[in-house]
Amino acid sequence: MTEPQYTASELMCINAARLLRDGDVVFVGVGLPNLACNLARRTHAPNLQLIYEAGVIGARPARLPLSIGDPTLVSGAVSVCGMFDIFSQYLQRGNIDVGFLGGAQIDRFGNINATVIGDYTHPKVRLPGSGGSQEIAGWANRCYIITPHQKRRFPEKVDFITSAGFLNGRKERQATGARGGGPLVVVTNLGLLEPDENGELILTALHPGCTVDQVLANTGWAIRVASDLQSTEPLLESELRLLREELDPDGIYLKGS
Repeated sequence: MTEPQYTASELMCINAARLLRDGDVVFVGVGLPNLACNLARRTHAPNLQLIYEAGVIGARPARLPLSIGDPTLVSGAVSVCGMFDIFSQYLQRGNIDVGFLGGAQIDRFGNINATVIGDYTHPKVRLPGSGGSQEIAGWANRCYIITPHQKRRFPEKVDFITSAGFLNGRKERQATGARGGGPLVVVTNLGLLEPDENGELILTALHPGCTVDQVLANTGWAIRVASDLQSTEPLLESELRLLREELDPDGIYLKGS
């Protein structure tokens, strides 16, 4: 049987979707996290509840949303409220099971930089910043990160902490009083990274056809490999069809890589 052909974006999206559980309440943005959530709802998690930071609860968008304020998010939603209510009444009270995050840099303890590359006062590049990601990182019960696996994206220490992972270790995060569980899985185009008992990311699974050497070459620190290294399940034609034909037929987020 011939293996289906797919892009890196499709690979990451489908593996992220598989992490979601039926009934999860998910704080979701646009792009790949949005596709992953809607794919999960079409497959194994029909009772997934989507919440968008613009104030939409129980969203069932009629088409692919282009931003967190896209009017299509309101269609079929359970409720529409203010952004303050979303963060205070849902996120900070512990009512969000999963938050999706991303950034320009992710370090060995899952800290995310989406603010600057280089020195903060004289940066090489200034980035968009946090938005609501710091609150999600601090209060969501589980956080998942989706990002390509490139050495420049995985330095040993980020240039700036926009959204806290485990800081310098799990105990340091616990000392802050943050209720959320922190980054539990990083989904890349090479495999899955998960925190060990100290909060340091280790390689726990490889995607089919990927190797440990590829991960080592594309990580900015000597990343450790789990003793029981797993292999992720191959992508299904049915999953790819849903992404390509129904969820993102114009290739807005899946085009390219």
